Amino acid sequence: MTSEQEQILQMIASFKPPKSIAELRAAIESFAPILNANPPEVGAVHEAVELRPGLRADVSVPKGAGPYPVVVHLHGGGWVAGTLAGNRKLAMQFAAAGYLTITVDYRLAPEHPFPAGLDDCIFAIKWAGDNAGRWNGDATRLAVGGDSAGGNLTAASLQALAAERYAGPRPRAALLLYGVFDLTAMAANDPTGAVEMMARAYLGTQYPAALADPRVSPIKGIKAGAMPPSFIICGTADPLMAQARDFAAALKGADIRNELHAIDSMPHAFTQMDFLPGCVEGHRLMFDFLKRTL
Repeated sequence: MTSEQEQILQMIASFKPPKSIAELRAAIESFAPILNANPPEVGAVHEAVELRPGLRADVSVPKGAGPYPVVVHLHGGGWVAGTLAGNRKLAMQFAAAGYLTITVDYRLAPEHPFPAGLDDCIFAIKWAGDNAGRWNGDATRLAVGGDSAGGNLTAASLQALAAERYAGPRPRAALLLYGVFDLTAMAANDPTGAVEMMARAYLGTQYPAALADPRVSPIKGIKAGAMPPSFIICGTADPLMAQARDFAAALKGADIRNELHAIDSMPHAFTQMDFLPGCVEGHRLMFDFLKRTL
C-alpha cells in the first residue's frame, strides 16, 4: 500500500462529523487531491462549460469516435459542498469507460437553499439531452447518477422529469451511489447533529416542513413510472446502507427494475477510492449495469 493510500485510510478512520458548513467544505477539499490522483487518460475534458448564466459543468469526452452514451453526474457533498475539480477523476473514469460525462456544478446551500440546486440538476439533464451531440454523445442512451447528496438529487430530478412528462430524451438509467433517500429518517437517527446541520442549510426557511417533500426525501415519491431502471450501491460500513435497502424495496414495490449491491466493509464515498478492492468491484458492477441498460 502506498503512502497516499495509507494517508486516506487514516483520514477516513479519524474523520469526525463536522460542526459547521465551513468545516465540512474544508474536510471535503482536504480529501480531493488524494481522491483525484492519477486520473485515467480520456479524449478531452472541457472545464466549466456554461449551461446557462450561473450554471456550469465539466464535460469529459471518451477516446474514439463515438457516438457515446451519456452520463449526467451529480456530485455529493451534503447539498452544501463539493466542486467540479473535486470530482474530476470519477468523471474521467466514466469517460474512460466510454461514457460522455457531464458533471454539474449545481448551486450549493446555504447561499442558495432548496430548490435552487435541484432546479439546476433538472435543467442540466434537459440540457444534456439537447447538447450532448456537440461532443458526439447519443442522448437516446442517457443515464443520470450521483453519490450521497448527489444520489438524492438524482432520484429527485428523475421523479420531477417523470411527473412533468418531459418530452425530451428520457433518461434510461439511474445510478444511485450511497444516496440519501429519506432525509426525515436520516435526521432522526443522527446522534452527531451533522445531518440536521446540513438539512437546515439545504432547506433554509423551509426546514423542517420540507423534510417530507418528495423532492427532498425521494423515497416518498416512488410510484409506478417514477424512476427508470436503477442501480443502487452502498458499502456495508456506511450508515446509509439502510437507506439503500429501503429505497430498493420501495422501487420493487412500485415494479421498477432495480438492483442493489451491498459491498462488504466499504465506507462512504468508496467509489472514489480506487485503491480499495470494493471500488474496483463497484465500478465493474456499475459499468456492467450501464452496458446492459443503455
